[in-house]
Amino acid sequence: MALESFKAQISMLLEEMVNQPEDEHEIQEQLREKLREMRAMGLPLPEDLVALEKRLDDDLDVEGES
Repeated sequence: MALESFKAQISMLLEEMVNQPEDEHEIQEQLREKLREMRAMGLPLPEDLVALEKRLDDDLDVEGES
């Protein structure tokens, strides 16, 4: 899968997070999976998505502590 295709899919997932906040956790998992796929293929990860992934992981850690 080409980098542009991944970018398009990730963009759609980010839009879903905004438009369907009730499905946020499921969408976050889909986003993480896309980033894992990109890493596995050796594709470059945009810095903003890496930062978003870290923020999502931090949020997940905080929720787990509650």
